[in-house]
Amino acid sequence: QVQLVESGGGLVQAGGSLRLSCAASGSIFSFNVMSWYRQAPGKQRELVAFIASDGSTNYADSVKGRFTISRANAKNTMYLQMNSLKPEDAAVYYCYARSTARPYWGQGTQVTVSS
Repeated sequence: QVQLVESGGGLVQAGGSLRLSCAASGSIFSFNVMSWYRQAPGKQRELVAFIASDGSTNYADSVKGRFTISRANAKNTMYLQMNSLKPEDAAVYYCYARSTARPYWGQGTQVTVSS
């Protein structure tokens, strides 16, 4: 069973950058889709970005042009480069992956953006 572990969260000033990582305990080659979700207090979990096995990507309108999702199959890791962070980007960020058999979630990493 594959486990996903996020890292890279923290406190950053508005306008700053962070890079989140999602490390899988096994191969991510079989994952059809890998995604980043986020959930702010009192709000529903929302999709931030996803990347398919063919490398195609898609982003929420709120992060387009500021965030970049990528995956390194050889390292079994997915990334989310977050630039020009805004206070409204503050949330717990979750890694998600889906294979043909089942979905997987990470435990989340906190991102705090100070204004």
